[in-house]
Amino acid sequence: MPPLDDANIIQIRQLNKNYGSTPILRDVDLDVRQGEFLTLLGPSGSGKTTMLSIIAGILQGDSGSIKLRGVDISHLPPEKRDIAVVFQNYALFPHMTVTQNVAFPLKMRGIGRNECRKRVEEALTIVKLEAFAGRYPSELSGGQQQRVALARAQVFGPAIMLMDEPLSALDKRLREHMKSELKLIQQRLGLTVIYVTHDQGEALALSDRIAVMEEGRIAQLSSPQEIYERPANRFVAEFIGEANLMPMELFKPGQTGTMLVRPEYIYTGDRVTLSDYRLDAQVQAIIYEGTHYIVSLQAQGRPITVRLEKGKLPDQLAQGQWLKLGWDANNAHELAQ
Repeated sequence: MPPLDDANIIQIRQLNKNYGSTPILRDVDLDVRQGEFLTLLGPSGSGKTTMLSIIAGILQGDSGSIKLRGVDISHLPPEKRDIAVVFQNYALFPHMTVTQNVAFPLKMRGIGRNECRKRVEEALTIVKLEAFAGRYPSELSGGQQQRVALARAQVFGPAIMLMDEPLSALDKRLREHMKSELKLIQQRLGLTVIYVTHDQGEALALSDRIAVMEEGRIAQLSSPQEIYERPANRFVAEFIGEANLMPMELFKPGQTGTMLVRPEYIYTGDRVTLSDYRLDAQVQAIIYEGTHYIVSLQAQGRPITVRLEKGKLPDQLAQGQWLKLGWDANNAHELAQ
């Protein structure tokens, strides 16, 4: 069990939740640091949204505890938790203007009119929506609605902000833009954020730490770099990014275990003769993706994916040809059994 620490704003201990006889969360321990962006990442059914809902007070855990700044909030109602939630569908009031939506949590807390006006103006300035203060949600784009939801969530200065797949309803271009906006706002205000997503790219781009969830447990909790480069097990390796997994016995006869090497670390050409690991593979498909090529190959009956930058693709490469592949030991990771 992780120790309690003054730097941890949230401490979750031995959290369990079942639906009937089906376990959803199993003895989860998690500390969230003040001012960090922590992402709960996992496939559908891994328990990430359930955990977010329990932290928010929308659901109750069956056992375990949640402390906010050292105070047990496990049985407090949502409005008593000093926690803001940004939902996937934004949950804006359609009959209220942008200003009225953002002011709502302040009015519910009895904040005076002048102070309320000041805070709303500041919040709209942060999300760059001052010019839209008098509009209704139906008059806004998806990205603008998302910004209103973000302004409303942070306007009362919550201890922590929970975000449940807030970018999933946006198109790809807008989603990429909002990722940058969200991270800038979080850093500027020093917000503590717990973010739920199944999108690995979002998690890697936004997070200070990622908790990868598998069947109600945290499979790995670490920085994005550590999780990508040194996943704790096969599940994490395959869930985060593209993973080439090969038995160690292919390279070291008699040795058990599995080697992970990411597609961008595999190379071809003259360097292969100097590489720590080498493999002959047959080309199955070549896909052009603008800045690079994705080459799918087969080696000893196993699929291999290689990512090659433009200019590094062998001349006249075609389906059915054989390639010599190589990679360095410092770019390979042996997975735990």
